[in-house]
Amino acid sequence: MIGFFIALLSGALMSIQGVFNTQVTKASSIWVANAFVQFTALLFCLAVWVFTDRSSLTAVVKTEPKYMLLGGCIGALITYTVIKSMENLGPARAVMLIVVAQLLVAYIIELFGWFGVEKQPLEIRKILGMALAIVGIVIFKWK
Repeated sequence: MIGFFIALLSGALMSIQGVFNTQVTKASSIWVANAFVQFTALLFCLAVWVFTDRSSLTAVVKTEPKYMLLGGCIGALITYTVIKSMENLGPARAVMLIVVAQLLVAYIIELFGWFGVEKQPLEIRKILGMALAIVGIVIFKWK
């Protein structure tokens, strides 16, 4: 049950962060804002690490395969794309599309067992759920 609440909190924080980052971009530029966001995230993570964890910082280089270490680069691209989508579509529409894209890509990753994820069978109910989410976007956007 805790995972459910953490996921809800994650979604809420992502939406709020997207709005904040879009506003920061208006005062500077998208890449300056993105660098600031990533830098403050680094400082926050280091502070939390100092007070809670203290495991080896160099242990991450043992990660295999090495391309898994590109998460920070992906994070910078996520920040960029969230800012641009919110700027162009508004928060509600952007987040709906972002969430559906996340769901679709996550399901494809599970179906094919990519990136070390356990392969899952194709299920009609999950496809119907995805279709329902897409219909929800159409209804929300409909004027």
